Amino acid sequence: MSETRTDPYAALPARPVDPALFTAESTYAPTRLPVELASTLLPDAYTSPEFFALEQQRLFATSWVAVGITSDVTEPGACIVVEVAGRSVFVTRNRHGELRAFHNVCRHRATKLLDGDAREVGKRGRIRCPYHSWTYDTDGTCLGTPLFEGSDVPAGQEPIFDTSVATGFDRADYGLLEVAVDSWGLFLFVNLSPDPAPLVTQLGDLPERFADHRLDEWVTQRTLTYDVAANYKLIGENFMEYYHLPWVHPELNQVSRFSDHYRWQGPGMYTGMCTTPVSRNTDAGGWDGLAALPFLGPQDADSGRFVWLFPGTALVVLPNHAFVLFNRPVAPDRTVETAVLLAHPESLGGAGGDDTAAEGVEQLAKFWDLVNRQDLEIVERVQEGLANPAYRGGRMCFRFEEPLHRFQNMVIDRMVGIDRVPAGDDLDPGESMTRMFPDP
Repeated sequence: MSETRTDPYAALPARPVDPALFTAESTYAPTRLPVELASTLLPDAYTSPEFFALEQQRLFATSWVAVGITSDVTEPGACIVVEVAGRSVFVTRNRHGELRAFHNVCRHRATKLLDGDAREVGKRGRIRCPYHSWTYDTDGTCLGTPLFEGSDVPAGQEPIFDTSVATGFDRADYGLLEVAVDSWGLFLFVNLSPDPAPLVTQLGDLPERFADHRLDEWVTQRTLTYDVAANYKLIGENFMEYYHLPWVHPELNQVSRFSDHYRWQGPGMYTGMCTTPVSRNTDAGGWDGLAALPFLGPQDADSGRFVWLFPGTALVVLPNHAFVLFNRPVAPDRTVETAVLLAHPESLGGAGGDDTAAEGVEQLAKFWDLVNRQDLEIVERVQEGLANPAYRGGRMCFRFEEPLHRFQNMVIDRMVGIDRVPAGDDLDPGESMTRMFPDP
């Protein structure tokens, strides 16, 4: 008699899922199981416009989102313009050098104030609306509406534009709409919530784990943008696991051996893994090219750290450079990704001279571009497969995909209205990583 087997997908929701169920805990029961029993997040989470809209509201509009590099906004009036949860925001520094962030809209008629490529707020640190010339300072204070110095009001017509006599109007009530902003290491973060928890709550133990790297001193060397035909979560989940290395990354697989991978995560809204020791380059490239930082301790000096910052940013830190991927969801099946290669000044200065350092940066940029394009090609193929309604979900691979399980449950928490920070691995005192493979 043949063995009767239970359908492993019987508990998974039928497709398509009623959007009304996207905020129901019962919808995610198969993914809530322990990782050795769990199924992946429901496919609609990667394809449904309704899920995407809820996710923007419940994840990206309520989280500390990494939006830029601290070294790109160092002086008063310097700025970056970013998009979070579909809303344009700019980050700047006021005249005292303090970080400030605002919604990129004029308080008069909601005109977009700064273009997306703006790197300074305007002349003399003034933010001027291109429509009716309302102007603000870098603390968000409304300075003029528009009768003020430099407003280009035609000579002799100043009284016409004078709003000081307007009934019931006080420009002090019409400052820019503020956004919470903070920084850690090399990152700028914003949070659209009106009263967010401190950034350190979301970061967990990451500041401690990276304490010796002096991440706030690292400087951008290269920036490249990719338009990806895939959901941002697929990019993250691909980043979190090395199961795919032999088949997707033949070059990377030569310098990132399976046996050298460890899980590296504590409490916090992130997933983390580590490779140690750091392998030397092959003819196909690798992570050498710049001098290792002399101030790192023995463990950091021979380890690569790979962290996915919830909800959508990848951070790689090696002894001689860092690599960041900012992922901005545009649609369920489209993500705009900005890749940034960074280095510490001591790696650049210790590489044997300017020419040698430039060659090292170029070699690293080419290697990361190769690896990243391989990743993006495969996640786009996954996105195509997810569009097939016959697929209802897959089984987690317990050894390789615990970080995916951790991340997907963070997503579920926010979708169903649970605010919690996951705990870390149960480690022995003095340990920071979990061995994934038994000793040979």
